[in-house]
Amino acid sequence: MTLTEPLPPYPELYVEGLRLFNEEDFFECHDVLEELWSDTQGPERKFYQGLIQLSISLFHFGNDNFGGARKLYESSRKYLESFRPAYMNVDLDKLLAEHQSCFAELNACPDPFKTPGLVLRDELVPKVTFLSGAE
Repeated sequence: MTLTEPLPPYPELYVEGLRLFNEEDFFECHDVLEELWSDTQGPERKFYQGLIQLSISLFHFGNDNFGGARKLYESSRKYLESFRPAYMNVDLDKLLAEHQSCFAELNACPDPFKTPGLVLRDELVPKVTFLSGAE
């Protein structure tokens, strides 16, 4: 069963951060999740860091900061891989697959600054999908 938001009792900042992500407000998503991350201990801390970096990878890509986008693409995936297939009701397999598709053209370019028309494509921007009962 797919939901439009995570099930309780998740922190309010987590729910808000993911809402902002799905609205493609990546910088605000980063700010909200970073506030949560700074007050968190345990495994959730690395999970939040991965989501923060994933969000900022998309922010950088959308602002033609291709180097920053690639760097955060890689680091976000390193943080999130260990939480697959799902964690805190987020379908990470789907999110990471969509992230990879979104970045495929950028990651294939030897020099993205010399590749005309390289842009963050709206139709490829990943969305967070929530799963009932996923942990």
